[in-house]
Amino acid sequence: MIDSHAHIYASEFDNDRDEVVQRALAQGIDKILLPNIDLDSIEPMLKTEAAYPDVCRSMMGLHPCYVDGNVEQSLATIYSWFSKHSFIAVGEIGIDLYWDKTFRAEQEKAFITQLNWAKEMSLPVVIHTRDSIEETLKLLSQEQDGSLSGVFHCFGGSIEEAQAINDLGFHLGLGGVSTFKNGGMDLVIPALDLNYVILETDCPYLAPVPHRGKRNEPAYTQLVAQRVADLREMSLQQVDELTTHNAKTLFNL
Repeated sequence: MIDSHAHIYASEFDNDRDEVVQRALAQGIDKILLPNIDLDSIEPMLKTEAAYPDVCRSMMGLHPCYVDGNVEQSLATIYSWFSKHSFIAVGEIGIDLYWDKTFRAEQEKAFITQLNWAKEMSLPVVIHTRDSIEETLKLLSQEQDGSLSGVFHCFGGSIEEAQAINDLGFHLGLGGVSTFKNGGMDLVIPALDLNYVILETDCPYLAPVPHRGKRNEPAYTQLVAQRVADLREMSLQQVDELTTHNAKTLFNL
């Protein structure tokens, strides 16, 4: 099983990172994919990847919540890393209109710039959307020339939004929100095209039930898989095999 989106390099894991990785391996999660968020996360992310080279793989990108007036400078630094290290994706990138719309224009510019990097380097993208699926889909459809691939991570939208994402050739990352009682995903997951679904935790955030409200970790990927299996009336093994195949293909693992 693959946790396709985990921030285990974050300070929340500084006291027990090794135990966290061992728990994941014990649950059958043998790959943990690490999205970058800003300039400060690069060093801890690469250090974590180096500590667990058989398990962890890194991505490189600028998260929309860290876009500010210095966006061009930040993007130049992020871009320079692609010539120094091998990354599996451009991410985590996107649009976030939940917290602050001050730098909306800069967010859109950063998103389009990084989509173009992905085209240039033939890499998938990992997209963060919060209160912005419509805006993100609009920009993505303008940039999609048939060469872009990737995932809308932490998907919690409608069946119609899922279809629009799939129509652009993009996957859906299902995480802890899928297990929330009032999250609405119990109505969406049965209708999804499972050939476009991958699993994730987004740890340390959004822990699935029964750990909701606590620190999330890669071992909990299995709880998300079980939820999908229950809603689809499939075995856990079937969900594991299908989503692992999807993630391996998408990220060229």
